[in-house]
Amino acid sequence: MATDTKTPWIRLGRLLSLERKSVFKILFYAVFAGLVELGLPLGIQAIVNIIVGGSFNASVILLTGVVLFSVAFGGVLRYMQLRIGEDLQQRIFARSSFELIYRFPKMKYSALQNEYPPELANRFFDVMTIQKTLPKLLIEFSSAFIQIGFGLILLSLYHPFFVFFGFLLIALFYVIFKLSLKEGVKESLHESSYKYKTAHWIQEVARSIEGFKVSESFSYASQRNDETSLKYLNAREKHFRVLRFQFFKMIAFKVIVAAALLIVGGLLVINEQMNIGQFVAAEIIIVLMINSVEKLIQGLEDLYVLIAGLEKLGRVTDIPIEIQGGNKPLNKEQDFIFEYKNINLSLGNEKVLKNINTKIYPNDSILVQGTPGSGKSTLLRVLVGLIDNIEGNIFINDFNLKNIDLTYFRDFAGHYFPNNQTFEGTILENITLNNPDISMDYVQFLIKKLELSNFVKSQEQGLQTIIYSEGRHLPYTINKKIMIARAIASKPKLLVLKDPTQDLMEDETKKIIDFLSGPDRTWALVVVSTNELWKDKCNRFFYMDNGEMTINE
Repeated sequence: MATDTKTPWIRLGRLLSLERKSVFKILFYAVFAGLVELGLPLGIQAIVNIIVGGSFNASVILLTGVVLFSVAFGGVLRYMQLRIGEDLQQRIFARSSFELIYRFPKMKYSALQNEYPPELANRFFDVMTIQKTLPKLLIEFSSAFIQIGFGLILLSLYHPFFVFFGFLLIALFYVIFKLSLKEGVKESLHESSYKYKTAHWIQEVARSIEGFKVSESFSYASQRNDETSLKYLNAREKHFRVLRFQFFKMIAFKVIVAAALLIVGGLLVINEQMNIGQFVAAEIIIVLMINSVEKLIQGLEDLYVLIAGLEKLGRVTDIPIEIQGGNKPLNKEQDFIFEYKNINLSLGNEKVLKNINTKIYPNDSILVQGTPGSGKSTLLRVLVGLIDNIEGNIFINDFNLKNIDLTYFRDFAGHYFPNNQTFEGTILENITLNNPDISMDYVQFLIKKLELSNFVKSQEQGLQTIIYSEGRHLPYTINKKIMIARAIASKPKLLVLKDPTQDLMEDETKKIIDFLSGPDRTWALVVVSTNELWKDKCNRFFYMDNGEMTINE
């Protein structure tokens, strides 16, 4: 995988840039809500001054109405923020799901060598964290900052002391923010890492459920879980220490502010530098400001969680994908010649393919055999362009594959490997992937030729029968035939197969081999198999030994 140079803050900045319209709308409503909500302390100040003056007239009723209206209108503006926040949540979910669906099939083979894609897919659950925390932080932080800013401006009009008080407020918050932010983000990332390691181990136990039914397996599974869970709990405890630091600093901050208000405010009233109405209004403003600062400090925990979620999701989106786009020079109606020149491939420190040179012609049937671990499966993947980090060149009708759209090319190259599995969907969907260019007549033809007819007829829903991921509840041979049908359904020009007839009945094996290598086929065939029946059907033979290929015509 490529080295990740993106910091969590860069990821957050990019997300905010992507959603800048929603961010600006939330800020816009926060500004107006902050202005409107100033009507509460100002209105109360005016009402108190009138009452203290010993009069009660229509002005009091009017001012009361204005105060109530400002409260109600402020609520409407807050609702508008909530509506924008909800829209933002929905967009984040939809965009993230489509991005991962787009990226996973296009991830570079070389970038996934040390990764387990289903475990990477678990990162999608951090989208829920992001979609919940981002709107909340935008709304609460914007409202809090606006409320603090307007409050400080209004207080400074009452007495110069409150200007100093405002700077003190900002300085105290900055100190709390500065001292805890870096550590909070770091511990949140550690916590998230161990959370996923624990989830991955539980997933591994669930995936290998039969293996863990043996008598001594529970102690091992429990021991591994204990190790990862303990690391998570330690990371969580360190994270809590940061939160504890913030909490006690917040308590101290509230005490200082309350003391300053009561002592200094009282002295200002006694010395007639403030009237009672201003004192009450100042008290309300400062209480609102304290609540805003409390929201900011408590919101830091959500900020840490958001940053950790973005970082974990970024681990998936940072995995490089294959180059997209390119030419589409091929015509499916013409014959294809595949040429492989000076192909070399290294995986890690091991060279698995060495100086492969060959051509594959339209009517070729090629049997690949060799010693275990000699590179047979890797060769098949290279032939159909599944491996990206090869040295050398692949040509199709003299067009270099590097200049051809890979998605377009793969319409002409089918493949089956034993690790190909069904997904949860109908039999028809598993064969065609809902490709509108694949006709039902051709699907029925494949079902017949691959000896699937009896199975399909035995299902009440026929081709619309739901089958499950990884071939669960399916006979192994049925899963294999469905995957071979998928490889052929698009009528490829090159078809590569790894052990396609292994474990099949003898009569089925002969019929399927006859079909796959028959004269009516539209594909050049390359197959890895130890079944001797293939030798009579193939016109060329490749032998692999330690990454080197010997060709026998």
